[in-house]
Amino acid sequence: MQQKLPSFAELLDDATESAVHLEMRDSYGVAAEAEAFARWKETGEVDTDPESAYWLPWTQLIRRTVARGVQVRRARIVSEPVSDYIRYEHAGTVVNVTAGEQVRWLPRRQASDIALPGNDFWLIDGRLIRWNHFTGDGASAPGEISEDGAAAQLCVAAFEAVWARAIPHDDYKIH
Repeated sequence: MQQKLPSFAELLDDATESAVHLEMRDSYGVAAEAEAFARWKETGEVDTDPESAYWLPWTQLIRRTVARGVQVRRARIVSEPVSDYIRYEHAGTVVNVTAGEQVRWLPRRQASDIALPGNDFWLIDGRLIRWNHFTGDGASAPGEISEDGAAAQLCVAAFEAVWARAIPHDDYKIH
């Protein structure tokens, strides 16, 4: 039986202290981004308007989460030179930062000695994990929720190790 996953809004609305997100793929094939990514590849233009129809649901969620005193941090481990997808993602990250997320980037070669979980995740208040699963071509696959204490400790340790080494978004230059 498939477990019902809470939405990201439900997860973040329930957070009381922190919400951290670790991304470790160099490319995602998420259907909701396909059109915007294709447009960026063709024109070099990316939507950086936090009030646009594309971004507004996310920016409203982050703003209300941060307004309650919840720290929202996102770290991305990336191979260098970066993929086209990472270039696209980097170009749009200004929206995440404007909304209140703290975002850092870690070159993969600097993560070799960090014990990392096998999947991207959101970790809420250091205890609730939302595992993000993807297919081989990067499409979203069903995620899962876990409150396993050992897995949460791994996620906390991994995220904090990455965060300590990672470069703040405004300082990470794509070459």
